[in-house]
Amino acid sequence: MKLELEEPLSIYFEAQNAHDVDGMLVCFSNDASVHDEGRDMQGRPEIRRWIDETTRKYHPTVRPTRSATEGARTVVTARISGSFPGSPIELRYRFEISGGKIVSLEID
Repeated sequence: MKLELEEPLSIYFEAQNAHDVDGMLVCFSNDASVHDEGRDMQGRPEIRRWIDETTRKYHPTVRPTRSATEGARTVVTARISGSFPGSPIELRYRFEISGGKIVSLEID
């Protein structure tokens, strides 16, 4: 059964599975922040570089399995497979959304 997610999260994960960098980037606000693999990215130019790098490096396929609300955040648990050691793994995506855009994303 496919997990139904609100926009922009549904768009983000669909674009991620299609390896569509522009499709993922459009989901973020201009001044959004991302924390992933111990690194912080701020603003669309840095986020674009991160999306492009991780997409080329890992070729991920993501299957969201759960969604929960923690305060102002939506936490999506997903099973990720790709070209990385230990694939597949389970990760949590912690999103903050404002004005229909992702303003913050932390992945752990």
